[in-house]
Amino acid sequence: MVAGEASSDQLAAHLITALKQHLPDAQFYGIGGPKMQREGFDSLWPAEMLAVRGYAEVLRHYRAITRMRRQLLHRLLKDRPDVFIGVDGSDFNLWLEKRLKHSGIPTIHFVSPSIWAWRRSRMRKIVQAVSHILALYPFEPELYQGTAVKCSYVGHPLADVIPLEIDQRVARERLGVPQDQPVIALLPGSRQSELHFMAETFVETAKLLLARYPKLQFLVPLVSRETRLQFETALWKLKADELPFTLMFGHAAEAVAASDAVLVASGTATLETALVGRPMVIAYKMSPWSWRLMRGMRYLPWVGLPNILAGRYVVPEFLQDEATPENLAQALGNLLVDRQARAAIARVFDGIHRQLRQNTAQKAADAVLPYLQKA
Repeated sequence: MVAGEASSDQLAAHLITALKQHLPDAQFYGIGGPKMQREGFDSLWPAEMLAVRGYAEVLRHYRAITRMRRQLLHRLLKDRPDVFIGVDGSDFNLWLEKRLKHSGIPTIHFVSPSIWAWRRSRMRKIVQAVSHILALYPFEPELYQGTAVKCSYVGHPLADVIPLEIDQRVARERLGVPQDQPVIALLPGSRQSELHFMAETFVETAKLLLARYPKLQFLVPLVSRETRLQFETALWKLKADELPFTLMFGHAAEAVAASDAVLVASGTATLETALVGRPMVIAYKMSPWSWRLMRGMRYLPWVGLPNILAGRYVVPEFLQDEATPENLAQALGNLLVDRQARAAIARVFDGIHRQLRQNTAQKAADAVLPYLQKA
């Protein structure tokens, strides 16, 4: 298995747990994060080596990544595992999967590459590389009809984990947040490269909002010491370190549940916010070079998962040059004062939640087991 991102680590860990219920002696190894390792996974390289995003960022680590990939391929061709499961990370995993599939090793790709959004030309590579796709979203299996790739819709694990209804008052009690004050959660990303581009923008946005709503409180869940240091540096640089920001390690779902609105970097966190049922404004920035390449390959008008799943703009998105503190503060302020808009958004998000709630780990395990039982 290969799972390089934090979200992939969680997906893979749940799958390992479900598979071990049927095959307790199964061995799992490759590249994976701490959650997989807690389930007995043997990671041959640090998963952090794969946690980079954007063309410019990948190029800086290209030699180390390709060297690691060649070494892993050599090991897998020698070991001949019963099945290979690449979890997301298509740019890394499809290269591996193509060579493993051609050698006779079944390949499963957990999380369909987002060919419905951009780089549709990847379908040919997917057909060459993958035996079976495990799709998180209900519209994806149709994309593979007429190809040699089997595709199973398994739902999204976050929809299983997050309750259909979350009490804001209870969430605030747990975090020690006042019940009578407006709260905004800031989720500036999980990678250092994301904080590099967005931390200061998020802080500037908060300062503008505080000028309009002086009782506002901000919750900022961060995933690591490194990203916390980056955000603290932005606070200090912008002279905002004494303003009402509560920084915390993890607890993103709790922070979102306690909030009235959320400013969130595009990615899996937008889906988590939708599943918790809170209105949001989506923002994203990357290097100018990465943005020029990305923009030319998009097919959909939306980048945020909630909007993609709804098939329309449910919440605002601001990308690159449009992701200014002024635009973000205006959009968040609109959500704070419009209770009817917040309720309408929550109804859409409830429908998405119910559609994605499929007992994903067990469905994924059911799709993988035939490959292992044949062995």
